[in-house]
Parts: sequence; structure tokens; C-alpha cells
Amino acid sequence: MRLLLDTHVFIWWITDERLTDAAVAAISAPSNQITVSAASIWEAEIKAATGKLELAVDLAQEARDNAFIELPVRFEHGRAAACLPMHHRDPFDRMLIAQARIEGLAVVTSDPAFNAYDVPLLPD
Repeated sequence: MRLLLDTHVFIWWITDERLTDAAVAAISAPSNQITVSAASIWEAEIKAATGKLELAVDLAQEARDNAFIELPVRFEHGRAAACLPMHHRDPFDRMLIAQARIEGLAVVTSDPAFNAYDVPLLPD
């Protein structure tokens, strides 16, 4: 299975918080490919810079240390995110949805707004 971690799921994975047993099993399964978007690093670092999130680690290094696949933001991702219906206004989540659709990834998330889009989900 090819999975894209929502930003909060990636942070929870690093900090050992709140993930369901099913999400932990899916993320840790050697047969699954786990992806983290550059948009998630960007989002978390912005939240940290504005004081909305406390980060004690280098997220990019954590992704590498966990052997997660880096998903860059490409032109086609930007266009697809802009063309999504406005069910959800968070630009970072819209980018993750667009990336998941284009790259054929299931999103691991607890955000109910993702349900409005045609993208496979794995609850966290």
C-alpha cells in the first residue's frame, strides 16, 4: 500500500501520540511505502514559526530517518489543488488531497474534511 501521511499524522508518528493501532501497523509495515509531502514540512514549520506548534526535532531529518519518501510539490499538484471543489479551505490539506489523487496514494488522516474528496483514506 502507498500512503501519504497528513501533517498531524506525521507529527504524531514522530512524537508517539494518538495514532490508532491500525495506523501504526500500516505505517510500520515493511511492505507499505510511506510518503511525506514537502507541503507538510512547510505547514508544520510555519506553525512552529508563529508559535502554534512546538517542534523539538528537524522534521525533514525525521522523515529521512524513518525512510519515508519525500513528495515534492510539482506544477501539476498546484494546478490540481487549485481546481478542487472548495469543500475544504486549508491550502495545505488541499495540496495533500491533490497529491494523493495524482500520485495514487491513500491519505492517513483524522480530518473529516478529506471525506468530501475522491481520495482513498486510512483513518489514523
